[in-house]
Amino acid sequence: MITVHKSKKLSGFISIPGDKSISHRAIIFGSLCVGKTTVIGLLESEDVQRTIEAVRQLGAKVDKKDGKWEVYGFGVGGFTSPENVIDCGNSGTTCRLIMGAISTTPITAIFVGDKSLSQRPMDRVIEPLSKIGVKCSARDGSFLPITLEGISSAMPNDFEAKVDSAQVKSAILLAGLNSRGTTKYVERTLTRDHTERMLMAFGGKIKTEKTENGYAHYLQGLQELKPQEITIPSDPSSASFFIATALMVEGSDITIKNICMNETRIGFLKVVNKMGARIEVNNKKTICGELVADLRVKYSRLKGVEVPENLVASMIDEFPILSVLAALAEGKTVMREIGELKVKESDRIFSMAKGLRQCGVDVEFGEDYMIVKGRKEVRGGQMINTFNDHRIAMSFICLGQVAQRPIKISETISISTSFPGFIEKFKEIGANLSNQTNQ
Repeated sequence: MITVHKSKKLSGFISIPGDKSISHRAIIFGSLCVGKTTVIGLLESEDVQRTIEAVRQLGAKVDKKDGKWEVYGFGVGGFTSPENVIDCGNSGTTCRLIMGAISTTPITAIFVGDKSLSQRPMDRVIEPLSKIGVKCSARDGSFLPITLEGISSAMPNDFEAKVDSAQVKSAILLAGLNSRGTTKYVERTLTRDHTERMLMAFGGKIKTEKTENGYAHYLQGLQELKPQEITIPSDPSSASFFIATALMVEGSDITIKNICMNETRIGFLKVVNKMGARIEVNNKKTICGELVADLRVKYSRLKGVEVPENLVASMIDEFPILSVLAALAEGKTVMREIGELKVKESDRIFSMAKGLRQCGVDVEFGEDYMIVKGRKEVRGGQMINTFNDHRIAMSFICLGQVAQRPIKISETISISTSFPGFIEKFKEIGANLSNQTNQ
């Protein structure tokens, strides 16, 4: 448990750990090359550690040396059957991407996860993989544990996304790497494109076209990938908590270094700018195919907005912290088409609405929407149930820094899945956090 008190102004420079999505993919793509890939700035979170252990079980060698991670793979199609189950813990990315990566290799693997992951649907990956002949045996047809039997000499196929999901897209593209011919994947909204960028960084070829139905991706199978040195930029989803808190705490002025500014990841920044945020973008540069920049964030008086639906996919992980910002913005903030939040580590629509209401905030919500009515101040003074969801815990740690009365967070262990050292980073810039016990 941790108690969060109202903070005075936050100030200083802060470095955010490496991007989680890119970290997962760097390990996976490195394991699909022949030879050594070096990864600098890898996020060493529990979720990423699950991916590391998964590729180790599949035959890759992964070690940390002199602060860098080295991955030795055996090429596309080079995975071997694991001796034990692949335990994905709480990481949906590990589960879905590794399922895709091994699906077109003739090996069998059993995927398991913790209680939370075992309640998240996997049919969105099972269904398209089954279309190319992969056999998946899942609990109730959709849930972990899953036994996957990969196939050899897989033929390409055309896929049309039923749910806009970067994880599903990535799973299909990874499957296509070891398939004959061209795999086509169509999505309505352009979701995170780190897989496409990473593929090209490793020497692969993929083409994306804008179509009447959305975005079509074309991947030629049986490509040879070349090992690389990859530098991971800082995670914009992790940065969003510091951005939001600096915007809310009067007098704050912080600078966050080397944030990934990929167009498919900056929906949150676009929305808070619409709300009136004072954010400067400085020192733009490109690292391993990803645009990065420093962000200077100052306290701002914000106004509620209606979040454009075309930005939802690019900020799906940031809606919990956006709802916290909305609680202190003038007017209403309307968030629609966010049903995907219900199948995250918790039902994030319900989790956030419950906690905000406890703190005196007027919230309306349903299956795929949330409407938050802003207040001049938030009461606080409550114990918040995180539902063992890292983004719920982090969001209410941020709210506690502007609440009139201290907020207690039920647990903070879950934060390590995505952001080890989160609390310490806040203390570095002046946050008032105390009574941290029994994490």
